[in-house]
Amino acid sequence: MPRTFVSFSSTDIRSYRTMQMWKANENIDFNFADFQLDEAINSQNPYYIKAACRNKIVRSDTFILLIGTDTWTKTEFVQAEVEVAIEKECRLIAVNLDNYTRLNALTCPAFIAKAGAVFTSFSPHIVQWALEKWTRQNPQLHEWYYFEDWVYQQLGYTLNGHVATRPPKPNPFASGRPPWAR
Repeated sequence: MPRTFVSFSSTDIRSYRTMQMWKANENIDFNFADFQLDEAINSQNPYYIKAACRNKIVRSDTFILLIGTDTWTKTEFVQAEVEVAIEKECRLIAVNLDNYTRLNALTCPAFIAKAGAVFTSFSPHIVQWALEKWTRQNPQLHEWYYFEDWVYQQLGYTLNGHVATRPPKPNPFASGRPPWAR
């Protein structure tokens, strides 16, 4: 099980909580050892912020960044976490909350754009795939990566351009009450 640090903007806490629900749901094959900070860092000192991040990230193999609409503005805390993960040479997984399957130039922070991360959509199946299959790339490559469309299709996603969604499971009761129900 990957030892994972998940970084996110405070406005995206619900998405982080959703990942925790994926992990807790026994019907979803999704798991990671969460090495999240126990409490918010109460400082403006960049050296202190990085040191506090380093204490948690140093125990992680993998770093996930949840990318929402304002993540690119989080240059104080989120950027410090990314920089520490790059220094530690963690496996970098950038998860687009808008379900984009690649680097989205409209929302991607410059501090992760060319750090050797793989970009995925926000869904348990593809994030689990990344946790299991993605091998750490050299962050000095100044590149970004993504999974080919066939990976998403194999996992049951529908693609609309570079946006991946999983169709909802069919409702067994859509055509009325089954004969065995009273």
